[in-house]
Amino acid sequence: MSGILTGMSTPSRLLSLLSLLQTPREWPGSELARRLEVSPRTIRRDVERLRELGYPVVASKGAEGGYRLVAGAALPPLLLDDEEAVAIAVGLRNAAGHAVSGLGEAAVRALTKLEQVLPSRLRYRVATLNTAIDPMPEHADSVVDPGVLTTVAAAITNAERLRFAYRSHQGDLSKRHVDPHRLVPAGRRWYLVAFDNDRDDWRVFRVDRISEPFPTGARASARELPADDAATYLTSSFHSLAPSYQAVVTVFAQPDEIDARLGEIEPLEEGRCLVRCNGDTVEWLAFRLSLLGHEFRVHEPPELVEYLRELGQRSLRASGECEGFSS
Repeated sequence: MSGILTGMSTPSRLLSLLSLLQTPREWPGSELARRLEVSPRTIRRDVERLRELGYPVVASKGAEGGYRLVAGAALPPLLLDDEEAVAIAVGLRNAAGHAVSGLGEAAVRALTKLEQVLPSRLRYRVATLNTAIDPMPEHADSVVDPGVLTTVAAAITNAERLRFAYRSHQGDLSKRHVDPHRLVPAGRRWYLVAFDNDRDDWRVFRVDRISEPFPTGARASARELPADDAATYLTSSFHSLAPSYQAVVTVFAQPDEIDARLGEIEPLEEGRCLVRCNGDTVEWLAFRLSLLGHEFRVHEPPELVEYLRELGQRSLRASGECEGFSS
């Protein structure tokens, strides 16, 4: 165990007891005594020592006399095993550049304290992992106010309706009245999945565009999300917002010469095939068709035809095969 307990000398048994109590459950005194191979009286005495050190251990009434660790008025020292210590250290390094305003400085302070007490073997593991991580640069327009984030999270936890101002992608402001469901971190942004009461439908909100959130005190209605979970709903929302094109193309090749993953392939006469494939952008469709290695002719959509025409003209100018190229 890596005991993050500073300024004190703690017996091994006390550390073991603390490690057990820091798991989210209630421990019968008899089970603690059995695990630590001591008497119930010794367990009671050790619990009192932990309380003196600032750990809020509460005891339930009854013959078993169960014990559990609860939240107190102050944060006591933590006891972490090796894997937990490495995970937190790596997480704090990433949080130093996270899209939550003010989190970076706090993460650096916490990381400094943690690394001071990490054994050398764990420092090496943390350094190895951090060397392999290359975080994306932060965008100033996607920084989240931590107060907004915690207010939204509290409303979700308390199943409470929420009002807030929301700025759209175009910069338009609107007032929203929602039943918040879940917060979903995706990439460098946070999203709120919620039921919009004014629009009578589920919606996804970028948290960095939310301002002035306040819980109304009214209880949020229990509704079934139209997806397995919030992350799945968020992904499907992204896909529905992206433009989708279906290309209908004649490819001058045999069916077995075309990658079946491209789309629906219908054989034609004279060694040709009719291919139907989908793509979110015409650029991707043009790129995928160009990789076929065969001649092809696009019938639709017109956006793809126009893009290929422009791309062909640029290619010819770049090779000096047509007029209009300027060096």
